[in-house]
Amino acid sequence: MFGCNFNPAQRRWVLRIVVLMGIYALCSLLAAWGLLLWHLPAAIAWLPALFPAFPIAGAVVATGNYIHEERDEFQSAVLVQSLLGGIGGILVVATVWGFLENYSHVRHLDLLMVWPMYCIFVGLAYGLVSARYK
Repeated sequence: MFGCNFNPAQRRWVLRIVVLMGIYALCSLLAAWGLLLWHLPAAIAWLPALFPAFPIAGAVVATGNYIHEERDEFQSAVLVQSLLGGIGGILVVATVWGFLENYSHVRHLDLLMVWPMYCIFVGLAYGLVSARYK
């Protein structure tokens, strides 16, 4: 999928993801800046904290749309396997980290890192799944 010859469904998906992740980065920066600068009361602080979640939800929807639009079932299957690998990877990290927090008193896992770690795991899984079929 990450070659030079994208089909139309892949082009649309990549464009959507790039735009949504740009919006995610902007929303994250603005939310952090606003929450730190303005010291909003707890009853209001949850509003800017919600903003970065919307592009993530959009990326999930865009990925589902891509899987639906992709005519090549093999490409869809590779992406689905990669997404499952990402989910598995983040679940393993969260579980191990949780045990370390409880029993070894390591620093708490910052939940802001779950989405970026998930994306990294999906990328790694995509490379492994693609290599398996070559």
